[in-house]
Amino acid sequence: MWTDFQLFPEKASSIAAGVDNLYFFLVAVGVFFSTLIFATIFVFAIKYRRRRPDEIPRPIHGSTLLEIFWSVTPGMIAMMMFGWGAYVYFRNYHPPEGAMEVYVVGKQWMWKLQHPEGHREINELHVPAGRPVKLTMTTEDVIHSFFVPAFRVKRDVVPGMYTSMWFQANKPGKYHLFCAEYCGNQHSGMIGWVYVMDPTDYENWLSGTSTGETMVQAGERLFQRLGCHTCHMQDASGRGPALEGVFGSTVLLETGQKVVADEAYLRESVLRPGAKVAAGYKIQMPTFQGQISEEGLLQVVAYIKSLAPRKRVETQQ
Repeated sequence: MWTDFQLFPEKASSIAAGVDNLYFFLVAVGVFFSTLIFATIFVFAIKYRRRRPDEIPRPIHGSTLLEIFWSVTPGMIAMMMFGWGAYVYFRNYHPPEGAMEVYVVGKQWMWKLQHPEGHREINELHVPAGRPVKLTMTTEDVIHSFFVPAFRVKRDVVPGMYTSMWFQANKPGKYHLFCAEYCGNQHSGMIGWVYVMDPTDYENWLSGTSTGETMVQAGERLFQRLGCHTCHMQDASGRGPALEGVFGSTVLLETGQKVVADEAYLRESVLRPGAKVAAGYKIQMPTFQGQISEEGLLQVVAYIKSLAPRKRVETQQ
């Protein structure tokens, strides 16, 4: 009956051991101090109990060294917890350069995933072992939460914005995928699997399931169909700014503020063009709210991200 029972999920990612070590340390500290405090209360309650109704206890003079010890020691342990937790958090928060990108859309009650190569999956994700994978996520309806226990990663997926997380699976296998945020009456059925494959097997799987259109190509098609190219011209002569090299750059706004053109900025510019207007341009772009799906938005963002800065051609006089 208990042969397959595991108290903790399998450790199958590069960050799983670090998360577990911090967790076990916190549990050990909590158990130690809880035991110490309750044992002390129990012993003192017996040793210093009142034995006679007229008994007057002897006055106790405090110890400055003892006061310093039991104030400084817990403070140092708390700072150790803070520093260790901050290290694990920031290590897990920032994906490494060159991470493979996968785009995720949550919906009651399924996960829809897109690979840059164009392949789409529902409630399944295939990734290669030993390679960092960055997930850019959003939702079409309510809050969901993308949770893979074996990787020790979980991140809320929030309507109207992009959230991201990354992992590097180091052990080929099949791992549970859950929604960890109650999202409706079929929340318990919003489950799936992450398949970690040998890199060669993954490439074979990817080539065998190719749709013939990458996300960049699909985004370019949407970009043309929605007429975006008529305003965002490469030579910057249109009514909107040129988009070549805009992703990751710092954009100066009409208000004088500066923002980084990340995925969230691009999404907001499509759905709420008047929210952050680039300096030198007027609010002329219409909103595409309701005209493009979250999957389509991710494709357009992928296309804009692919636009490298134009090289200047110098002419000799």
